[in-house]
Amino acid sequence: MKIKPVSGFSIRPIEARDNAAIAAIIRNSLAEFGANKPGTVYYDETTDHLYELFQAKKSAYLIAEKNQVIQGGAGIFPTDGLPEDTCELVKMYLIPEARGFGLGAALMEECLALARQHGFKKIYLETMPELRKAISNYQKFGFIALDKPLGNSGHHGCDVWMIREV
Repeated sequence: MKIKPVSGFSIRPIEARDNAAIAAIIRNSLAEFGANKPGTVYYDETTDHLYELFQAKKSAYLIAEKNQVIQGGAGIFPTDGLPEDTCELVKMYLIPEARGFGLGAALMEECLALARQHGFKKIYLETMPELRKAISNYQKFGFIALDKPLGNSGHHGCDVWMIREV
C-alpha cells in the first residue's frame, strides 16, 4: 500500500511492533479528554493487540508516523452485527503534537478508500460527547448522527453514533 505523505508525516499499514505504542496513544488520548471510562476502547483488551485484530478479513489499520515515531492511527473493521455493506471506523487517535496538520483528514480519506476497496457502502462510528472536536471533524466529513447504536462493538460507554456513505 503506497500512501502519500502529509506535511512530513507518513501513513502505513500497522505492524506487530506497533502494538504497544498505538495502545498508549489511544489510552493517553482518551485520558486527555476525560473519556477513559468503562465500556470504551480504553479498557478493551484488543487495544493492546491491534495488529492481530486487524488481520480479520475486510479490516485495515493505518499508522501515522513522523521520523519513524508513531503519531497515531485509524482503521476500518467489519464489526459484528453491522449490516453486510457497513464497516466501522475505529480507533482514530493522534498525539497532541500531530493535530492540526491535516493528518486526521488524510487518515480519514485513506479509511474511506479502504472501505470502498473492501466493498462497503457505509461507514459507521461510535464516540463520546467528551470528544467534541472529533465529532465536529466527523460532521465535516459528512457523518450524521444516529439515534441508537448499530452492531455489537461491545463499547457501551460510547453514546454518540454516526454514519455516512463511503
